[in-house]
Amino acid sequence: MKKIINDPANVVGDALRGMALAHPDLLHVRTDPAIVVRADAPVPDTVAVISGGGSGHEPLHAGFVGPGMLSAAVPGPVFTSPTPDAVQAAIAQAEGGAGTLLVVKNYTGDVLNFETAAELATAEGTDVRTVVVQDDVAVRDSTHTAGRRGVGGTVLLEKIVGAAARQGTDLNGCHELAERVSARTRSMGMALTAPTVPHVGEPSFALGEDEMEIGIGIHGEPGRERVPMDSADGIVRRLLDPILEDLPFTEGDEVLLFTNSMGGTPLMELYVAHGVAERLLDERGIRVRRRLVGPYTTSLEMQGLSLTLLELDAELTAYWDAPVQTPALQW
Repeated sequence: MKKIINDPANVVGDALRGMALAHPDLLHVRTDPAIVVRADAPVPDTVAVISGGGSGHEPLHAGFVGPGMLSAAVPGPVFTSPTPDAVQAAIAQAEGGAGTLLVVKNYTGDVLNFETAAELATAEGTDVRTVVVQDDVAVRDSTHTAGRRGVGGTVLLEKIVGAAARQGTDLNGCHELAERVSARTRSMGMALTAPTVPHVGEPSFALGEDEMEIGIGIHGEPGRERVPMDSADGIVRRLLDPILEDLPFTEGDEVLLFTNSMGGTPLMELYVAHGVAERLLDERGIRVRRRLVGPYTTSLEMQGLSLTLLELDAELTAYWDAPVQTPALQW
């Protein structure tokens, strides 16, 4: 294992301290328990949008804390859910009197711990709602989830709901919007190599030189199938076809296409894949109106990519276009 770290047991705390120094204008960081909050939190009379989960997926979630997106993020250990007390601490730091929306990826530990924190915060008088993101069409059940996993669609949901909260949408409205975005979003990923968790010291799985895993999870979970290596055209078709069939997306739809690196994929290759995806969508009469390309939902150093499609309407497009200022997403 070759990684630019010190003690594997302290890697998350070390990373958070570095992040705090890199973005003092945007973030405040606590390491016990580990939470990241907006520098100006709490924002009065504004819904607090909070997310979190295991570390190793950076910039998800802490990299999306800031005006127009998340109020706070709760990073757990690598690929491990944060504890309820950490989530509760984030709520206490970020809540400004208008209630809190928790954005939770559909992994068993995340769901249980965020729900526990929501119950504790509610008992203390905070109005808390939860949306569970479950956009991965690769599997319906796994050892990590009850139902579909939450993956790349989480970024799109956080951006759109964060914009709505910033514009004064109340908690009910933010929750309804989040559910609508979740229902319109589908994703699927693939891997050429496995990630190596620092405290484990070896790859999560083994792939032959001529193999790839289709439908991989962001924690190194097995995919739908292991198949021979293919061209960019073939890889994108294997990801895009199940996505399009699932909602289903149809001719005339307008979409946001998110082409995501799993962490170790060069941008050159990512742009190749994005170009293929746009061409295939155009051939089906599906219009790409908005785009996001880059490493935004990663799995440590995994080589691979995921595709996410969000069916747009005028309201969702306006929220996507609204200003945002976070370490990882700014316009």
